[in-house]
Amino acid sequence: MEDLEQFRLDTREWLTANCPDSQRQPITPEQQYWGGRKGSFPSEDAQTWFERMRDKGWTAPEWPTPYGGGGLSPQQGRVLKEEMKRIHARTPLFGLGLWMLGPAVLEYGSEEQKQQHIRAIVNGEHRWCQGYSEPGAGSDLASLQCKAEDKGDHFLVNGSKIWTTAADRCDWIFCLVRTDPDVKKQEGISFLLIDMDDPGVSTTPIELISGESEFCQTFFDNVEVPKENLVGELNKGWSVAKALLVHERKLMSEMGSESPRQVLTPNEAAREYLEFEDGKIADARLRSDLADYDMLMQAVALTHFRTFEEKAAGMRSAAPMVMKYVGTEAEKTKSELLLAILGSRGLGWEGDGFTEQEIDTLRLWAMSKAMTIAGGSSEVQLNLVAQKILELPQP
Repeated sequence: MEDLEQFRLDTREWLTANCPDSQRQPITPEQQYWGGRKGSFPSEDAQTWFERMRDKGWTAPEWPTPYGGGGLSPQQGRVLKEEMKRIHARTPLFGLGLWMLGPAVLEYGSEEQKQQHIRAIVNGEHRWCQGYSEPGAGSDLASLQCKAEDKGDHFLVNGSKIWTTAADRCDWIFCLVRTDPDVKKQEGISFLLIDMDDPGVSTTPIELISGESEFCQTFFDNVEVPKENLVGELNKGWSVAKALLVHERKLMSEMGSESPRQVLTPNEAAREYLEFEDGKIADARLRSDLADYDMLMQAVALTHFRTFEEKAAGMRSAAPMVMKYVGTEAEKTKSELLLAILGSRGLGWEGDGFTEQEIDTLRLWAMSKAMTIAGGSSEVQLNLVAQKILELPQP
């Protein structure tokens, strides 16, 4: 414990000396740095901050040092996160490589794959997208049909993936493909890494109800993928996919508290938009809803802490499977509560008649619906909880 306190003091001193003032403010989507060959820094300070954190290995603080990570223990990683949050330090690098692929490659990848990809992720050299869902395989992911045929020294990939985030700006895609159509559907899937610059790979953006266009459909037309890009064993990709999904669902369960866009909390909105009587919110229904929301978020925070302690102790926790459902449903509840508080001020989609904060509230309300579907819908999550945790019989 004494060493951890010393680490906290050293970390606080280093962050104070190295984090530029401009990087200690709430970040917007436009100011996020995602790395990659097509990426660019939003400012000189953002580049300075990224390079200093990268050189410490703190873009991936808990990854092994031989691959460029910081080599921190889970407890030290938590301290770093707390100290960054204390001074409002921005995350220097965003990306699916950091959040999802890297941990999967560290667990299932070959030494050559770790040498090629892990350091490149830490250094922000490659931006990754995810190739899981297909037009006919979303919630039932194991029904995927994008196929990879064995051609001796390479796989020949044909098919398409949908909802591939920022695929038109990414360098690589991690992809589930069918390599054996004649066995139980989960047993004929493999996990491939594909260079987006390979001949035959193309993307088409998809516009969302939020007005943004961060998703794409990605097409593979006779794409030749080297055999060494197979992660794990042939036809055993479902195990890699499940391990990666744990990281994705944990990320999504925490997105509400980590969101860079919405700085307005329900309590702040209540103080700004609602009438008060005798020191209390005049509308009894909204007052009760706010109290319920506060209690829910305290329970979510305590469960996140329990999950961290179980992970640090080397225990397998069922909480991440529950928290994807709880976290995204809580974010939806928060957005609906904000709209109720803002009233007619929460109906602005664009224009000068509404503040940026009010417009963001409505757009994030629309996005909150999508978050209960992406990465496994709430209905699928409840089925998993019933079958895997509660061990209830299948209908």
